Amino acid sequence: MTDPAFLNRYLRWPILTVFLLGLFISCGQPARSPAATGGQFTVKGFDPMLNWDEGQTLFLDYPGAITSGFIIPGRQADGGYFDMEFLLKNTASAAQNFRYKIYYQNESYKFPERDPSDTTRQHPLAWENFYGSWEEAGITFAETGNIEPDGEFHKVHSHFRIVGNPRNEQRYFDKGVNDRWKRNPRVGTYRFMLVVTEAGNITQNRIPAPVQDIGLTGPAGFVNPFYWFLYGPGRTLENTVVQVSPALLKVVAKPDPGAGIFLNPVNFSREDADRFKKAGCGQDSGIFRNAAFEQFIHFIDPSTKMNNIPVIADVLNDNYSRMDYNWNKRFWRKEELVAITATVADPPCETVISDPVKHTITIRNPHAEFGKWKKQNVGVITRHGMTFGRYTVKCKLTELLNRNNMWNGLTNAIWLITQSQADWNFRRDCNKNGYMANYYGGLQDQRVKNVGYSEIDFEILKTVPYCPSYLLPPAYSNGIDDQRNVLNWNVPFPEEILADDNKIMVCCTNWDMACWEPEHFATGCYPVHYENKTFWAHRWDDSYRALTQKTPEPDDELFGSPFYYFQIDWQPDKIIWRIGPSKDKMRVVGYMDGEVTSIPNNQMLLIITQEFHNTKWWIGSAYSQDNIPFPKADYVGEIMELTIE
Repeated sequence: MTDPAFLNRYLRWPILTVFLLGLFISCGQPARSPAATGGQFTVKGFDPMLNWDEGQTLFLDYPGAITSGFIIPGRQADGGYFDMEFLLKNTASAAQNFRYKIYYQNESYKFPERDPSDTTRQHPLAWENFYGSWEEAGITFAETGNIEPDGEFHKVHSHFRIVGNPRNEQRYFDKGVNDRWKRNPRVGTYRFMLVVTEAGNITQNRIPAPVQDIGLTGPAGFVNPFYWFLYGPGRTLENTVVQVSPALLKVVAKPDPGAGIFLNPVNFSREDADRFKKAGCGQDSGIFRNAAFEQFIHFIDPSTKMNNIPVIADVLNDNYSRMDYNWNKRFWRKEELVAITATVADPPCETVISDPVKHTITIRNPHAEFGKWKKQNVGVITRHGMTFGRYTVKCKLTELLNRNNMWNGLTNAIWLITQSQADWNFRRDCNKNGYMANYYGGLQDQRVKNVGYSEIDFEILKTVPYCPSYLLPPAYSNGIDDQRNVLNWNVPFPEEILADDNKIMVCCTNWDMACWEPEHFATGCYPVHYENKTFWAHRWDDSYRALTQKTPEPDDELFGSPFYYFQIDWQPDKIIWRIGPSKDKMRVVGYMDGEVTSIPNNQMLLIITQEFHNTKWWIGSAYSQDNIPFPKADYVGEIMELTIE
């Protein structure tokens, strides 16, 4: 057994070959590869995870990951590394010092290695896959040390771990520091590939430098080693054995809502954080290190000011009706209305509570008082960015409709948002006229090749579907402001609105920043088909930055039950939105793929909020936020679980 000694990083170009075996997993059996011969040596027994029980799920280790990024295995395995081993027998006539290298790749969220239009070429996006090897920059193949031709198999040991920014790309460095958290490891399944070769293939430069050192690029960019060795030139490299281990690693993220809530200094000064801190909420070093969530502070656009009726009511529990709504809408004088925008948390730690016993987070929209008018948005946001994953939230958010199907004005939202708009987190280039440059830009906003903004939403509120047959907006009867005749001012909604009276709209949106590159990019209403279902997608115009689908669902089921599940399944080429009463009984309520919208590929965070949307954003809504009372009682939601897998 020898420790690996690594070759110089500056090895140059070439050609190659491989011997690949089809491998199968026997449940519960040791996951080692069978024997394979490459020239004058034989390799067998490759096990990439000697110190990990194959088949056991690895949950990401959150403490400390805010600065270092996620490390796999981290504290879950002794020594913090995977111990790997293989057996090698030298069948030549003289001792040899062989070369070897371990590669890993995330299999759940990847593009295929081969270009489907030309399987002899690398897929144009396969370089985006999350793959790695030894984490140190510039390290190529390790040496086995001299192995005698004694007819015996010799054990070769090494170790490795999966880290962020595995190619050590400079775009993720800051002031010389490798910020690995800017390209965190992905959740899902990983596979492992061992390459063993004779020294001549290295010294004669038959393995290209970008394959030996995955941080280097060739003329066409990064070279995915799984493509190169399994399907490309390395497939026929002489004197080489390539083995893909039957052992797979499943990685899941499960941030703990009970581990505290951090107050981001961007939003709260140290003075305020110290003054208002509570157990499990603040800026101290323990919360900074351990908390997986922070208090979310909405950006409030001052142009969304409302002229609200000066009424405080408990819409959910009092017998507040549509007649009350119509009366208050019509008969308050303009000068009596309250000009406000939605507000945000002030002070901190009052409206978000982390419970370390129940492992939950409670969010609370506080009630208003006369003269202290407020409709306050509340929520939390995760702190560790990821790219792709199946995000499943178990929660009990506030009901939106009362027994009269009157809306309380809240929007319950579960959404992903870009972690940063800095260059390091730019999306893939849009090669057809570019993206709209800014989230809040108008129609005249410039177009640019790439942007950092991305967003994928569940927004659940009382509004209307625009597709397929609704007018834009629906036609409402205004009635007459005649207090003496109730029929003149208490005008019923149109039949098409009343048909979904007890339902709220589950709005599924991808903010693609109006990139025209998707083959079927379109405006207006059009159908998108998935699993024998049709979802109607809507975009206002070709500069509108988002594509939305809406599905009406019963409010009593989603928010009247003890809990409900909401899932955003974000994949490299598609997004699927699901909801359901349990994790194994979820139904699809939205679907988009790369044919109709640009799927983001940068790193995002998850937000869970209860907020008072300005209904001017939701043209055609039956109720206007201005005419909904201020809350008399707190609106409380509970976040019970988040898994990302």
